Amino acid sequence: MKKKVVLAFSGGLDTSFCCIYLAQDRGLEVHSVIVNTGGFSEEELQEIEKRAYALGVASHAVVDETEGYYNDCIKYLIFGNVLKNATYPLSVSAERVSQATAIANYVKKIGADYVAHGSTGAGNDQVRFDMIFNILIPGVEIITPIRDLKLSREAEIEYLHEHGVEYNAEKAKYSINKGLWGTSVGGKETLTSNETLPESAWPTQVSETESRKIELTFEKGELVALDGEKLAPVTAIQKLQAIAQAYGIGRDIHVGDTIIGIKGRVGFEAAGPIIIIKAHHTLEKHTLTKWQLSWKEQLSSFYGNWLHEGQFHDPIMRNIEAFLADTQKMVSGKVFVELLPYRFQIIGIESNHDLMSNKFGSYGEMNNAWSGEDVKGFSKIFGNQVMIWHKVNSEEA
Repeated sequence: MKKKVVLAFSGGLDTSFCCIYLAQDRGLEVHSVIVNTGGFSEEELQEIEKRAYALGVASHAVVDETEGYYNDCIKYLIFGNVLKNATYPLSVSAERVSQATAIANYVKKIGADYVAHGSTGAGNDQVRFDMIFNILIPGVEIITPIRDLKLSREAEIEYLHEHGVEYNAEKAKYSINKGLWGTSVGGKETLTSNETLPESAWPTQVSETESRKIELTFEKGELVALDGEKLAPVTAIQKLQAIAQAYGIGRDIHVGDTIIGIKGRVGFEAAGPIIIIKAHHTLEKHTLTKWQLSWKEQLSSFYGNWLHEGQFHDPIMRNIEAFLADTQKMVSGKVFVELLPYRFQIIGIESNHDLMSNKFGSYGEMNNAWSGEDVKGFSKIFGNQVMIWHKVNSEEA
């Protein structure tokens, strides 16, 4: 009997090559699986399934991880206001962790001998997939045809043609990955330091030109309503994304340090995630204390970096998630946002937990909690140790 291999399948060029190579060149029984993290419609999933069977797989499965992706990962990226290098909402990084975990579980389910993925040898995904497979299914051998054979996209297309599979070279010009937390776009321009993506490369074209005001409602840090309509968090994210991406909001090119030590660029459009993070952060600035915000920022930065590098299963991540969740107890209220072509503006917030309450005075004008004499004494005490240092060390300083 042929040995089983589970192939992480997307229907794109790399995984199409892997299907034929694993079956015909390696003589394995290929079981393809696609993990949906909110980026595919039912029609797209059906088309991918047809493609998988046309490429000769023994079986094909769809694992819907959208809710799990949100509950296990995205929720904490929102709680932490995580933007890698102050730019990128970890659209693909977080998604790959969720997908790799689901694929490892599927390998266990069908008792496969091997697991395969279509990562190249140049990016982050190879490390994320390999590492999570090594952690969760350590006895299963990993096969990576594109990386091992050091194939170019042109060589892959030629191989498919030789095996009777037509693949449009123009279609392969841009690599697009769509998920609940944004869409990444890679092409020849992102391989340079000085070029940007052309308008035609963006998956969503700009169609809205008139400004629009929207209302986001958060409960304990989670987005639960849009314009007053109560929604489950996943649905709220999807609905906001559908509204805002038509404005061209959330487009950017991220420059970052890869896990393997080189710089990389990737384009992305993430209108929903960027607006949610900025709106949530604004609400937090009104409802959390100075030191809550300070420690959140430090731990969130670590959390985002460690997640980016695929280390989701490190127990420290559960510790940080517990801290982040605890900080969200009072992060409830409404955030008002104006959408405009290519940009948005946070107008303000309303919350029962707003620490800017005028019951205690107005910044820069008056305060009801202390007198001017109190401030004079406080200022002397607050700066006392630094004053002593300057007196003791005045000559050397």
